[in-house]
Amino acid sequence: MSKVPTFLAGRLLALAILTGAGGTAVYVATDAATEAGLRDEYVQAVARDQGVSQAVKIAMVMGSFYESSGKHIGTPYVDKNGRGQPLTVCNGITGREVVAGRYYTPADCYALERGRYTQAEREAQALLPRWSTYSDLTRATFIDFVWNKGSGALATSTMRVLANAGNLAAACQQMPRWNKGTVAGVLKVLGGLQLRGDANGELCIDGTKV
Repeated sequence: MSKVPTFLAGRLLALAILTGAGGTAVYVATDAATEAGLRDEYVQAVARDQGVSQAVKIAMVMGSFYESSGKHIGTPYVDKNGRGQPLTVCNGITGREVVAGRYYTPADCYALERGRYTQAEREAQALLPRWSTYSDLTRATFIDFVWNKGSGALATSTMRVLANAGNLAAACQQMPRWNKGTVAGVLKVLGGLQLRGDANGELCIDGTKV
């Protein structure tokens, strides 16, 4: 049984349809999930964006599920499961751009996310010399990893060692291990991170088959 949620699979398939990138559509979602993805305004906006790579587009659709379940979050909140409990908005945006009390429109969020994802792509590519040989789907999982965990985590990971040694499938299998977050000062397995790791590990491996 696939570990990729139907909601996410439907939107990835919808993105592939909208962009004509059939090679990324490695999941057969239900008709309802795919149709919902085709109507999703965020998926449509990502598909129309001609200034980013297909891998970034896929990663952005992944992030919209993992970070907000596809909902627009325009009001900053404190991420109690995040390191340092940062003020957060949109699909996991933190940092000096996030101002308490400000409302962020979907356009505001997209602009912030787009910049962060393209930066994550550059950082992942710099750490993975075989990047050009990876499929867009596999690249997207590494971009999402950097988005969620940071380039420092990738740089020091067994995942990177395996990928750079040419054992990409084994590198992909490392993703489910990144399932812990700090809660009340204690490192614990978090359901959301486990889901993200399991799904991305599967997507990463399937990307090697495209």
